Amino acid sequence: MHVEPLACFITFTVYGTFLQGDARWWRCRESGTRPPQPLLQQWHRNRLNHEVVLLDPFQRQAVEVEAKRLAAFRDWKLWCVNARSNHVHVVVSAQGASGAKIRDQIKANCTRVLRQKWSVFVDRPVWTVGGDWKCIQTEDELEQVVVYVREAQDRKERDG
Repeated sequence: MHVEPLACFITFTVYGTFLQGDARWWRCRESGTRPPQPLLQQWHRNRLNHEVVLLDPFQRQAVEVEAKRLAAFRDWKLWCVNARSNHVHVVVSAQGASGAKIRDQIKANCTRVLRQKWSVFVDRPVWTVGGDWKCIQTEDELEQVVVYVREAQDRKERDG
């Protein structure tokens, strides 16, 4: 019997900001969480085809507004969205849709909005390929992830 998750916790990063080998640890599709590997990170950094463009407060707001608009349009329950300078977190419930499909639709729509308003994003990638998503199965998990997305990011003193 297939049980629909309560929600999906989605995270995706700005292009070039979280490379394989990263000092914050990183994830490999085949082998999971990996320790820092500075030489691997530098190898990937040297191969970036575009400069890294962090999201400013206006761009972050545009991403959040678009995620909310898309959720309403798709009749998804958006628990929270938090766009940071170098990544985006979304917690959303969407019956019958996989986390990967939801993530990819949010990324595509946010890309469109950023490219329409800011020419720096035209003809270049905005996001890292893929991103993470996790099924949330219990009310306790949902509460924890919503608190993390809404509050813990600011406690980490990221984005100034």
